[in-house]
Amino acid sequence: MKYWLMKSEPDVFSIDDLKSKKKTSWDGVRNYQARNFMRDDMKKDHLVLYYHSNCDVPGVYGIGKVIKESHPDHTQFDPKSDYYDPKATKEKPRWFMVEVGFVEKFKTPVSLAEIKEVKALEDMLILRKGNRLSITPVENKHFEKVTKLGNS
Repeated sequence: MKYWLMKSEPDVFSIDDLKSKKKTSWDGVRNYQARNFMRDDMKKDHLVLYYHSNCDVPGVYGIGKVIKESHPDHTQFDPKSDYYDPKATKEKPRWFMVEVGFVEKFKTPVSLAEIKEVKALEDMLILRKGNRLSITPVENKHFEKVTKLGNS
């Protein structure tokens, strides 16, 4: 089992939106490293820490899971989309996405400030200086600790 952290701005698609809609396509990713994680490494049933970014209290708000593995991101083909890529073709797509389903919303969000204070989380990739990736792998021990904090 692998674990991931996926960032979303809550005014775009929050953990409550995921809970309400049950699932979402993780489209619009335009970073090659994040794309490669989705395309090459994310598999069905992998669990995801659902992170709210660019908000008053950034942090992990719940858990999702990969319910559909990598497939071409449809937004790259749509000229009206903000994520349109004129170099992408259906024969040679450049961008990929997964589908994420809702698992649970935490009783208490685990804020970025709290993550920074917990010694057991000090080497999480999200804390690495200069890391701005929207998708990062998460070690099992970190997933378990964040989940415990969120449900306490």
